[in-house]
Amino acid sequence: MADAVAKVARRVNDTVEEGKDSLDLSNCKLMNFPDGVFKVLKSVAENIHVVMLADNLDLHCNVLTKLPDAVADVEHLKNIDLANNSFSVFPEKLLEIPTLETINLEGNTITEIPVERLSAMPALKWINVKSNPLDKDTLAAVQTPHKCEILFTADA
Repeated sequence: MADAVAKVARRVNDTVEEGKDSLDLSNCKLMNFPDGVFKVLKSVAENIHVVMLADNLDLHCNVLTKLPDAVADVEHLKNIDLANNSFSVFPEKLLEIPTLETINLEGNTITEIPVERLSAMPALKWINVKSNPLDKDTLAAVQTPHKCEILFTADA
């Protein structure tokens, strides 16, 4: 556990110190998203809208089941990778991020996604829900044309 916390702290620190536009927290064995990440970035950055995970947030290969409410406050987030976690429900807070262009939820256990609400997101280009056990209604909905591309596995 201490190693995982140290790994997250190092990655957040590197992101802030180097002024990177992305934060990679993949393979950190996270069970919950560390709310402190947002607090740390806000406390050290004068121009938070630039540093605040400006483009990419990589959280793949953890054991996350939900995202904190604060993720909706992330300005300028374009890409989020939540692949291979433990989401069983679509993280609704993602719908509140108007700048999102890509959402990767491949390899979770999500059965339903809000297809119509996703299609209404202004910047969304694609969402990957491959290798999720989508229910029949969701499978039918993703197979019809939408403004954004929906990647899915038909025999999930």
